[in-house]
Amino acid sequence: MSPKKRETAPGFPGAEKGSIRKHWRGKVSVALAYPNAYHVGMSSLGFQAVYGLFNSFKDVVCERVFLSQPGKQPEGLRSLESNRPLADFDIIAFSISFENDYPNLLTMLDRAGLPLHASERPPSIPLIIAGGVTSLLNPEPLAPFVDCFLIGEAESLLPGFFEVFFEIRAKTSEKQSFLRVLASTVSGVYVPSLYDVSYAADGTIEGFFPKGDAPSKITRAVVDDLSYHDTCTSVLTAQTAFDNTYLIEAARGCPHGCRFCAAGYVYRPPRFRKASQLAASLERAVAEVSRIGVVAADVGDIPDLESFCCGVLDRHISFSFSSLRADLITPTLLALLKQSGAKTVTIAPDAGSEAMRRTINKGISEQDVFRAVEMIGDAGIPNLKLYFMVGLPTETASDVDGIISLCKEIKQCFLKAGRIKARLGQVSVSLNAFIPKPFTPFQWVPMEDVKNLKAKIRRVKDGLRRLANVRVQADPPKWAYIQALLSRGDRRVAGLLWATHHNSGNWVQTLKAAVVNPDFFVYRQRSFDEVLPWDFIDHGVKKTFLIEEYRKALRGETTPPCDVGRCKACGVCS
Repeated sequence: MSPKKRETAPGFPGAEKGSIRKHWRGKVSVALAYPNAYHVGMSSLGFQAVYGLFNSFKDVVCERVFLSQPGKQPEGLRSLESNRPLADFDIIAFSISFENDYPNLLTMLDRAGLPLHASERPPSIPLIIAGGVTSLLNPEPLAPFVDCFLIGEAESLLPGFFEVFFEIRAKTSEKQSFLRVLASTVSGVYVPSLYDVSYAADGTIEGFFPKGDAPSKITRAVVDDLSYHDTCTSVLTAQTAFDNTYLIEAARGCPHGCRFCAAGYVYRPPRFRKASQLAASLERAVAEVSRIGVVAADVGDIPDLESFCCGVLDRHISFSFSSLRADLITPTLLALLKQSGAKTVTIAPDAGSEAMRRTINKGISEQDVFRAVEMIGDAGIPNLKLYFMVGLPTETASDVDGIISLCKEIKQCFLKAGRIKARLGQVSVSLNAFIPKPFTPFQWVPMEDVKNLKAKIRRVKDGLRRLANVRVQADPPKWAYIQALLSRGDRRVAGLLWATHHNSGNWVQTLKAAVVNPDFFVYRQRSFDEVLPWDFIDHGVKKTFLIEEYRKALRGETTPPCDVGRCKACGVCS
């Protein structure tokens, strides 16, 4: 029977359009779990896309579950679509976008009445799998709690996964047999129980050893051509960050190679959807909504973007996107944004000095920034948002002061260009701590001390405090420390996650009592020959390329954007 799409359902948190209900009989049942609140999970295009992908298999029924949702009790987690407990499902699939949600995975398993450790779960317990961008980077802190990780893009992974699942389930219900076959035959599948890790006397990883037929390297699964797959909103609801906005993924990956950004490396090569494909997605959106959101790592790189935006406005609906590279902004694009009702444009200088932008390979100059700000003001868009980081490698006090100076100059440029002094909106400055991420040229560097980061944030806030209509927002560096710990840790960090769960989320209490020193993972410079916790994952990017990029960063040298198919430097296109 074909899936039924519902506009509302009993117990749903408000009206929904596009939710899918299937009969369970004869189907593999999947609980797609997001380890955060309903409105956070439903704001994730990746989560929505996977929901549609799972349900595209005729022999699979997929229902959603969240850590919390309006009108639901937190105990005894149940699915939205049929109100079934998680223990009734064949598979519980966690979609994880943020490392700081790791403790919530344990909370959800606990509330579902399921053993936390994979080794303690009997065969009758659902298979626990996980995917999402954090699995692409470093799944090891969750290794003891998850049966298998799907490392790569779901469009490429899921067909092979279910082919093996159906074949093995017809022969046996023995979970380990299925996991062994899955690991040895399906690219991108990582089964932690099939690997042993040993540690040297200094605490570093000595070796990572596969058992039996398990591969020594996990090769990510990737979609070569996006034209065969649409990635759009599956379920419309007002209870998201985008309020009944139809999201359309226009590109995947980024060509610019900013050295702090993991997405620019693990999603290589950058891929763009064809204009005809975007037009088809637009036609589907027109029937449902009055607003779309264009999703890409860098919207300005999308071919024929201005033509597409014109087509959107011609259909009498509005559009938005997250941020724009300063060097790719055009007056025409800003005029279209203004016509669409945009009140704010976001750009990301990321650093306050030219030297620091060369270090991170940002690829934009101060002149690019001022030119963009002037165009935004000329377009009559009243609000401007700026992204910056502190704690970047080689950063000095003058680089931090450069953020203050640049923001002041941007404010004056914006004010002058807008010619609307009495009606000037707000300049918002988002200031965040740099976190070294796996698979970037900065994966070897330590994160800066939390105390120093606090001082730098305070310095910027004090420097801009007296500037009218300028607001500075910064997340507490202590949460950046936790994210760095979970981003860079190995399997030993799982013990800290377990303790945090039993301490009701109190990280301070956990870290004070920790046997494992968390600073070892966060504050330590790593050598190029050290075995990193995520080295078993192969994204196609050569480690020698990342090392050279790191050395170029220290020399203040830049690297041009990806020339897909012609450049062989990083190894992905070899």
